[in-house]
Amino acid sequence: MAKIAISLPDEVLQAVEQTRLARGESRSAFCRRALEAFLRREQERKANERYVRGYLEFPETAEDVAWAQLGLAALAADPWDDGDDQGATPASNTPASDK
Repeated sequence: MAKIAISLPDEVLQAVEQTRLARGESRSAFCRRALEAFLRREQERKANERYVRGYLEFPETAEDVAWAQLGLAALAADPWDDGDDQGATPASNTPASDK
């Protein structure tokens, strides 16, 4: 694992120290966790930008929306879960002699 040195304003260091001590973390663990969280958020932000850009470049057509609505209506008409999960086995896994 690489080691780095960084410079922080005093007030930022004080906030880090207060928070990491309250959490029982080392400075390294605190900074690693904070940087990992920042990088995850940055990846999500970029993915959202790509998603929006894709829809702007290739917007949904009225036909696309109609097909999606039909699919949702079909799913709503045939619920996947009847609420009885006790001992249920899928029909494809039930031996022929038990059917």
